[in-house]
Amino acid sequence: MDVRHLELLRELALRGSVTEVARATHRTPSAVSQQLKAAQREFGMALAEPSGRGLRLTEAGRVLAEGGSTVATALEQVRARWDSFLGEPSGTVTVAALPSAATFMLAAVMRDIEGSAIELRCSDIDLAEAEFAALAADSDIVIAHSFTGVRPAGAASLTVAPLAREPLDVAMAADHPLAARATVRTDDLVDWEWIGVPKGYPFDSVLESIERATGTALRVSQRIRDNRLVESLVAGSRRIAVLPRFTTPTGTGLVLREIADIPTRRHITAILRPDRAERLAVKRVLDAFRRVAADVERRHRRTEA
Repeated sequence: MDVRHLELLRELALRGSVTEVARATHRTPSAVSQQLKAAQREFGMALAEPSGRGLRLTEAGRVLAEGGSTVATALEQVRARWDSFLGEPSGTVTVAALPSAATFMLAAVMRDIEGSAIELRCSDIDLAEAEFAALAADSDIVIAHSFTGVRPAGAASLTVAPLAREPLDVAMAADHPLAARATVRTDDLVDWEWIGVPKGYPFDSVLESIERATGTALRVSQRIRDNRLVESLVAGSRRIAVLPRFTTPTGTGLVLREIADIPTRRHITAILRPDRAERLAVKRVLDAFRRVAADVERRHRRTEA
């Protein structure tokens, strides 16, 4: 059994097309197609079939792809033991992070690993919840968020590490009529103009919850990803929006109010490929994210008490 064929099938399961596998492995699509044909000759059956513009694995292909994942995880476990034998984790760790989560964690994580032999390479990516899992194909750690649970949509085959639960509050100008209240209720929110986010983002799930609770469609005039831009549109106006508690600046014309009658917390989560989760350097960085996130949660609890 050629282990390279198992690795190819694992990559096809992750990426869904010969073109994407070729891009990720720095080969030509023709070379990848030839390897797939060789794998099918070795195993004596079809391992992939057309699906739209890409490929999907057959049942036989999925069995072998799972084997490829097991082999890759075992190799990373050996590398981790070797790093431990040498006495220090090392190498490059790539992180793809949701900007609003990276804002309250990344700087402290970078300080945490200063002086180590680990090089951290980070990118900020703002996507719908269901799209974060795909980033784990190319990044060692993906910092994602979900409104519904710890495991984001699409991450069933990935390693998931909970980091924090962050309240999502209603942001408004300090002189807004609702700002005089300590908390707000869903019925208080239906008559105001909203600045929203694109569909599929956890913040929009809060608006959907308000609509279900009240039976009223909210008036969303804009759908914007960037929190700083949302803040600017809310400040000094009668508009309101959902913003994260840990990083939204208050005392600068903005206030945050908790919604008292529906749950409005998002899960901040690290998702990783199982093989990469075994790397000692990746574990070291992930532990730093856990410590930093836990500290931020503790500090906010003390502030609110």
